[in-house]
Amino acid sequence: MSKPVENVDPVSSQEMLLNMGPQHPSTHGVLRLMLMLEGETITSCTPVIGYLHRGIEKILENRTVMAGIRYMDNVDYLSPMIQETAYVGAVEQLMGIEPPRRAQYIRLLTNELQRIASHLVAVGSFVMDLGATTPFLWAFRHRERILDLFEALGGSRFNVNYMRVGGVLHDLPSGWLKRCEEFLDYIEREIDEMQGLAEGSEIFQIRTKGVGYIDPQRALAYGMTGPILRASGVEWDLRKHRPYMAYREVPVKVQTGQEGDSYARNHVRLLEIRESIRLCRTALEKLPGGPISTRTPVMLRPPRGETYFAVESSKGELGIYLISDGSEFPWRVKLRGPSFTNLQILPELLRGYKMSDVVAILGSLDVIMGDVDR
Repeated sequence: MSKPVENVDPVSSQEMLLNMGPQHPSTHGVLRLMLMLEGETITSCTPVIGYLHRGIEKILENRTVMAGIRYMDNVDYLSPMIQETAYVGAVEQLMGIEPPRRAQYIRLLTNELQRIASHLVAVGSFVMDLGATTPFLWAFRHRERILDLFEALGGSRFNVNYMRVGGVLHDLPSGWLKRCEEFLDYIEREIDEMQGLAEGSEIFQIRTKGVGYIDPQRALAYGMTGPILRASGVEWDLRKHRPYMAYREVPVKVQTGQEGDSYARNHVRLLEIRESIRLCRTALEKLPGGPISTRTPVMLRPPRGETYFAVESSKGELGIYLISDGSEFPWRVKLRGPSFTNLQILPELLRGYKMSDVVAILGSLDVIMGDVDR
């Protein structure tokens, strides 16, 4: 008979495998986290993706260049205007097309409005994950006004399909600029109260400060971009350091933090909302006249070759790698999605934290699963 092991607690010595998602409201989409727990402490995490696989890259290869624009709305579905800008920018770079200045300023204006809308959802849902409902409802109320402006531009609130190779679909309708200025005045007033309600909460501070720390070297090693990288003190923003389109004329003040934790990442997004408001006002003041698009063939056939074009989306660097064989269909399209890259640091971030910290850390990364499961 074997001798029993003494002084061993069978409860504390056992590990448990827990599936969080893919049907979980705090995973912000169909993300499955395989968590190995020892008690309530996380010893390892394995993200499982692919539940939302859409095949966007293959769809783009089977659509004409112009027809592929609207499919970009489905990648990061909280930033469709920015997604479209990246795609048409890659085609323009390959074809050697320079959009008119008015079109470039309209793109800057719509992209910054889209950044505000995306950050509102990020901040509101993050705070709701930690137990506060009111900021989430306020965020969506503010975002509705931006969607109203987009609907007036392109006829759709969500999948706008507004960008075109060489410019934009329509010029700004009558009264749109005034409505945009009224919204900027409105959101500038409201964001102060929303920030105070979120960051002023003692519970929010306890659950986010010092939680999910990313040091600058590790952020760079993992290829982090966007608010996650800037919250760790790295001043890197494509709008400033590799300016494109109208950003070459409108300087961007990069918003950074030094703490590198979940609180700092949320705070940087709030700072970027204010910076986007300033950029929108600057674009409205400098908005030039003239045409909104360059004359292009009805059936676009980019020359043989390859190109990579990147923009600063609300999540980080969004890159489009495009190969053309000279036909009207792209031969290959590869997306560099910031959410996919930013998600890879999650297993290292969660190790050693408690189960209750998973929601806070994951929410601070602001990943969009449509951008992950491309």
